[in-house]
Amino acid sequence: MSIEETVAAFHRAMLHKSADELADLYAEEGLHEFPFGGLSPLRGREEVRAAYRASWSQSPAEVQRVRMVALHATSDPEVVVVEQEADVTVAGNPITVPGLLVLRVRDGRIVHTRDYMDTYAISRIRAAAA
Repeated sequence: MSIEETVAAFHRAMLHKSADELADLYAEEGLHEFPFGGLSPLRGREEVRAAYRASWSQSPAEVQRVRMVALHATSDPEVVVVEQEADVTVAGNPITVPGLLVLRVRDGRIVHTRDYMDTYAISRIRAAAA
């Protein structure tokens, strides 16, 4: 799977809120980090699966669309920067969640993700659900 196909599959997993689809993109020892927001890193495919299953099953946000705004190649052929926006609704309120992903993909599997989510948009989701 190419990096572009991996990014598209990552976005489909977000759209479907499917922890299995997302986790299956990761190498067994893959790492998913959240530099903003104080969340602990997810170490390994099964930790990614369990954490996203819990998070997405509890989230009141219904994902309507995930857009790749831009895909930036880097000097390292394994690494891309993805600018994205997720359009969600919470209790009828539309909220756009912009974010950046820095992905390292090796042999068709994600080995490292740095996930920069807009924490203000996440707080708006939480407030709309209350």
